[in-house]
Amino acid sequence: MSNSSLELKNVTRKFKDMVALDALNLEVGAGELVALLGPSGCGKTTALRIVAGLDRADEGQVILKGKDINALPAHKRNMGMVFQAYSLFPNMTAAENVAFGLQMRRVSKNKRRDKANELLELVGLPTHAHRFTHQLSGGQQQRVALARALAIQPEVLLLDEPLSALDAKVRTNLREEIRRLQLSLGTTTIFVTHDQEEAMAVSDRVAVMNKGHIEQIDSPDVLYNSPATDFVAGFVGSMNRLRATKTGSSLFVIGRTVGASKGGPNVEGEVVALVRHESVRVKPDATSDILIVTRSFLGPVSRITCKLPDGDLVHSMMSSAESSSLRPGDPVKIELLDKELLFQRAE
Repeated sequence: MSNSSLELKNVTRKFKDMVALDALNLEVGAGELVALLGPSGCGKTTALRIVAGLDRADEGQVILKGKDINALPAHKRNMGMVFQAYSLFPNMTAAENVAFGLQMRRVSKNKRRDKANELLELVGLPTHAHRFTHQLSGGQQQRVALARALAIQPEVLLLDEPLSALDAKVRTNLREEIRRLQLSLGTTTIFVTHDQEEAMAVSDRVAVMNKGHIEQIDSPDVLYNSPATDFVAGFVGSMNRLRATKTGSSLFVIGRTVGASKGGPNVEGEVVALVRHESVRVKPDATSDILIVTRSFLGPVSRITCKLPDGDLVHSMMSSAESSSLRPGDPVKIELLDKELLFQRAE
């Protein structure tokens, strides 16, 4: 990426016998929002802390706009950071919290006040300037924390699980607000999360991390539709893992033959086919020995779980209108919408 704003080159970090980051390479373009997505312990927060200067890499480089900043202390990197815990000063008002970084940079009082008011307006809290932390909801506190991080006009905005402490509705609204602000300001941003929906919703690209390295980095669409590894396929979206038989370029699964993805292992015989829940369609069939176990109503969509004759379960996500007549115990047939399936070696 020729216009990269931030680059990590072969960054390695070890804690005793544990390798947190294993020669990690990452480029973030100017004005881009990249999410680091992965399970707990995969190294995503360690990477963020190294970028921020809160931790040091054992090996490798952190490069900002072409300059190696490894030796720079955190306070000289001009990074804005928002944590899971809001980390606001309880003895300060919202406006004073927002202006704190500017005060440390010896910006005049009038300019600090104007900037704080501008940022509070930007995050939707223009009337909350004089409220203290205990007078704000969790979502409001996180908005103040975001405004504080943006007030210093950071080179890079670093978000470490910023929404995980909020309830579902507030989390959804605030992630959309973060994306709106990021796009309007053009701030280069790294967003750390373990929530795949969150990562896919706000990012230009998502880097899926596993055991200290990046398994795949791509746009949300590419990542979801063309996962590069079994780990990515299983972590991004929901997958059925179905017994199948591979012969040449074909898979025989649930009584039908479909194509086998060219990216799979070079094996024949027993394999495991990976089928997304929304790629499974369930239809009534009185002659079938496949039975519905449960139907869970989730609003516009419903999740249907079926039991195959061999005891394996198959999950389907269908529109609630389309599946409204299905009931537990009903015999059904299963159709696969994908003409080609990912697969892996049988376990």
